[in-house]
Amino acid sequence: MKFNKITCAFTALALIGCSTSKTTEVEQSTQPDRPNIVLIMADDLGFSDLGSYGSEIQTPNLDWLASNGMKFTQFYNTSRCCPTRASLLTGLYNHQAGIGHMTTETNQPAYRGHLTENTVTIAEVLKEAGYHTGMVGKWHVSNTVVQETPEKQLNWLNHHEEHPYFSPVEQYPTSRGFEKYFGNIWGVVDFFDPFSLVNGTEPVTEVPEGYYHTDAINDTASVYIREWAKEDKPFFLYVAQTAPHWPLHALPEDIAKYEDTYKVGWQAIREARYKKMTESGLLDSTIYPLTERWGGDLAWEDNPHQEWDARAMAVHAAMIDRMDQGIGRIIQTLRETGELDNTMIVFLSDNGASYENCMAYGTGFDRPSETRTGEEVVYPIDKGVLPGPETTFTSIGRRWANVANTPFSYWKMESFEGGIHTPMIAFWPKGITAPKGSNSDQVGHVMDFMATFVDVGDAEYPAQFNENAITPLAGKSLLPVLQGNRRDGHPILFNEHEGGRYVRTSEWKLVTLNAKQPWELYKISEDRTETINVADENPEVVKELEGKWYEWAEANQVLPKP
Repeated sequence: MKFNKITCAFTALALIGCSTSKTTEVEQSTQPDRPNIVLIMADDLGFSDLGSYGSEIQTPNLDWLASNGMKFTQFYNTSRCCPTRASLLTGLYNHQAGIGHMTTETNQPAYRGHLTENTVTIAEVLKEAGYHTGMVGKWHVSNTVVQETPEKQLNWLNHHEEHPYFSPVEQYPTSRGFEKYFGNIWGVVDFFDPFSLVNGTEPVTEVPEGYYHTDAINDTASVYIREWAKEDKPFFLYVAQTAPHWPLHALPEDIAKYEDTYKVGWQAIREARYKKMTESGLLDSTIYPLTERWGGDLAWEDNPHQEWDARAMAVHAAMIDRMDQGIGRIIQTLRETGELDNTMIVFLSDNGASYENCMAYGTGFDRPSETRTGEEVVYPIDKGVLPGPETTFTSIGRRWANVANTPFSYWKMESFEGGIHTPMIAFWPKGITAPKGSNSDQVGHVMDFMATFVDVGDAEYPAQFNENAITPLAGKSLLPVLQGNRRDGHPILFNEHEGGRYVRTSEWKLVTLNAKQPWELYKISEDRTETINVADENPEVVKELEGKWYEWAEANQVLPKP
């Protein structure tokens, strides 16, 4: 097979010019007042990593969306990348959509590792309703193709060997309702030379000098918008950022902005973020007490790796800063095309900041051993090489992840608040009637986006699609909240990932790290950061909620796990 190559100087327009996907016209009248929808999701962004959510990181464009729209303080994801993306795209719990864990096919209904035939995506539903549909960025909801030997896999990861598909092509975005797609099919990428990069369905086997994936994602989004704005037809655009997921890769000029910021250490940054959150009115300190810092036994002044750790968080900040710059260009494109006032923009993260020590993972599966030009990629488990360039593979680790998730405990993958809480910003000048810059404490969930977009897009969630029976919608529309009203939301929410689990009502939250640990009970209405475990004092509540969790698990085929 002859592979598509991009050899021209990098611009998003060049990428689109090489596309092999074609727009499908829908013969259906459209209402001119239906909004465009731009759904932007960051990857491993912590709850407090935006300026408007307490951070010192420069995010002026997202902060502008927040000040001219609204912020949510109790919005939930499903604690990890693939599950959250499955839930978001389908309006279902992730197990219902076939991704109870990651992307491995197990042939168990809740653990197929891809979006199953009993689901429809937001793109499929809105396309049927007359919307243009496009996606840029991280897909990560399809089975992964792996080569037959570790040596061949590394050759592929290192761009020394070529193969036509990174997952079954029938599971690509262009087979699930997206007319256009440019991005990475897998999850982990080298930001300077991404693995699993495709345009439509064609692998992109070369990138131009100076390529940076965050810029490519956002600039391609702008090109799609300019093309669609020429037609009297609304569009849905899913912008799935890969920032700030590890590896810590950023441009030198962005890192330079933060080279001294984190030299004050974990505790100082965490306390400053919490102070900003509470003084701004985002969080009420009486029901959001600051949890104890993870790893508090090590003070910053006693840290033997101060230079490395400060640099790691500086790169994390730089990645977020660069993402915000690109989102600013998307906003400007909408403004220049006259589309901004009637575009709904929502922004969130797929899970809490990551605790992972990717240096300890080493090479293999989705982690290269060298660059395309043969330079060694270093995994500095001893913190002997500073993060930032393409030749390093690093992550921020637990202590900084704990800071990024201020004021909560834990992080990505867990069912505690630090893993499942996401910042969420909604902006729509013509449609949001709640006060500008307001905060909503109403509970929302990523599965609510399908219902919301069906609502505002005058679309219909189908009972059947492509001759398959479709699982009834689990999410609920957020439109009443956007209009300043109380909605009839979820009376109870559930989660499970790698044995971690929770069940949450308006008053209580029952949660555990894994199936072998005892349940912990928190009065979440008064203790939203999970500081006082009251399980021993309320055994009847524990028993009742545990029973509800097992009922949900049985109904959604969560158990037995593969």
